[in-house]
Amino acid sequence: MKNIVIEKSILKNNDESAARNRNILNDKGIYAINLIGSPGAGKTSVLEQIICNIKEKSHMAVIEGDLYTTKDAEKIERQGVNVVQLNTEGACHLDATMVGQALENIDTDDLDFLVIENVGNLVCPAEFDLCEDSKVLVMSVTEGHDKPLKYPAMFQKAETLILNKIDLIKYTNFDIDEFYKDVRSLNFNIHIFEISCTTGEGVQELCNYLQEKIARKKSGR
Repeated sequence: MKNIVIEKSILKNNDESAARNRNILNDKGIYAINLIGSPGAGKTSVLEQIICNIKEKSHMAVIEGDLYTTKDAEKIERQGVNVVQLNTEGACHLDATMVGQALENIDTDDLDFLVIENVGNLVCPAEFDLCEDSKVLVMSVTEGHDKPLKYPAMFQKAETLILNKIDLIKYTNFDIDEFYKDVRSLNFNIHIFEISCTTGEGVQELCNYLQEKIARKKSGR
């Protein structure tokens, strides 16, 4: 009997596709993020804020992942940004092959910044490299402060964490001290931004951080 380890095979094939995607982006100095978070965390709202603050300074495009609908992509398109929709037809994450297909429909010659908004999930997307320079994790205070220890892999692999809906914290039992302690125990060097897409709190600081990353990648530093 031949034993086939499916997980390793899938990840190996994915990593090969991710390497091809990464070569395309690196050759042109395009900074890419994999925007991850659970359903309802506010990924698309955060993305809209990023677009409003960055699109006039850097040429950007969006790859929008969703199970079935195009609703989020339609929101992004109304912002005047090039967007490619990827529907996974039930799959719980994007993979590098899907992203490679989307890149074929994006003009990368004049691109500075690529955002890949992943499917809402805090498990599978942690394992799949898409070609991103960094994983950016969005979670909201309404999800509870226990999320980091429940989903450690995601918090360990993210470079940046956006704590969204900070304006609602007073209406929840979210323990922010416990949250920071747990996050730092998993990933001491993670960059954390507390923001509210409703009030605008923290949005500019987040966008300044991303703009610096974009500039560094474009200059080859």
